[in-house]
Amino acid sequence: MLLVTAGSRGDVEPFVALARRAAASGHTVLVAAPDRSGVDTNGVDVRSLGVDFSAMIESQGVSPIAAMRNLREVVRPVMRGVIVNAAHAAQEFRPDAIVAHPKVLSAPLIADALGIPHVLVEMVPAMTPTREFPAAGTVTRGLGPFNPLTYRAASAAGAMFRREVDDAAAVMRVRRPRHSSPPAATLLPISPAILPRPADWPDSVVLTGPWRAAPTTTDAMTPDPAVDAFVHGGAFAYAGFGSMAAGDPAARGRALVAAARARGLRLLVATGLGGIAVPDDSRGADVLVTRSVDHAAVLPRAALAVHHGGIGTVQAALAASTVSVVVPFIADQPFWGSLLQRRGLGPAPIPQRRLTAGRLAEAFAEAPEHAAAAASVAERMSQEDGAGAALQVLERLT
Repeated sequence: MLLVTAGSRGDVEPFVALARRAAASGHTVLVAAPDRSGVDTNGVDVRSLGVDFSAMIESQGVSPIAAMRNLREVVRPVMRGVIVNAAHAAQEFRPDAIVAHPKVLSAPLIADALGIPHVLVEMVPAMTPTREFPAAGTVTRGLGPFNPLTYRAASAAGAMFRREVDDAAAVMRVRRPRHSSPPAATLLPISPAILPRPADWPDSVVLTGPWRAAPTTTDAMTPDPAVDAFVHGGAFAYAGFGSMAAGDPAARGRALVAAARARGLRLLVATGLGGIAVPDDSRGADVLVTRSVDHAAVLPRAALAVHHGGIGTVQAALAASTVSVVVPFIADQPFWGSLLQRRGLGPAPIPQRRLTAGRLAEAFAEAPEHAAAAASVAERMSQEDGAGAALQVLERLT
């Protein structure tokens, strides 16, 4: 099996988990992934796609003029690496199936050229139309019968990279067809306890639950002593925005500290790629700042979690029975923040541009009201085997 993914940590981690599960079941697996994802790939056969998504992430939220320049100077070269190098990996590995992230626009062509099934992995529900909700990353309010129209956005974005797909076709020694074969299956590594499956999805679309792997030796290493002592030292809130870095990190840091202190909570901050900075005048014994944390070790002990609303963190928090306060930045993050609010799993999301200590303190005060609902979802998620369900689908196709 060839598993090809593109994006940041949240896009790579599930593919690595699935690769570990498939390899443990006797399959030969290659993961093709971007560099510097921050994911532990110990024991997994990984091929670099020769791209680094950090530059794309750092350019988020720019002006329209800068966005056009970034398309030419940043986005297109990265997408070319993904699209073309996926074809090179397939030519060398000669897989029986290709399992691909939506950004791997050459995956359908590669599958057709090799005569193998292509399995699409929808990291968020943005590719398979439904009348029940709009595509994640488009609008947050339902449009009723017009919801299916929002799913055209993904295919329109893909059309921007036809030249790169042509180059991938040349690697495969074929011409780009006018229409590639549809996916043999579509997998969403999302818990149905969080996102109920739409009734109008075809049977080939499978909501598997999150893909998690058994801890490796590296994962099982002794945690950072300072973090370990902090999480065992009393009630605390966790805050981390992953790879999000737009806006004013110091202002966010001050707001988070003030809100936590107003509620009598200590604060554990994961700075990630710079989305939060805690100025010296806001620090104290009740605040611990680190670059990253192991969600599985930290979130079960947190009173609540403030984060950007990426689906990986949403699922990690709910699996830990921890209420999320979502501060969305871009893309699908507003979708998940709104979904949690509608389902009674968390307070209303606070867009990062509107983040204040007062709004955070109100959300912190409301969070306990959602604890029982979060615990109920956690119980359902504990029964899921997302990677196993995905592997069953793949084994039926190969």
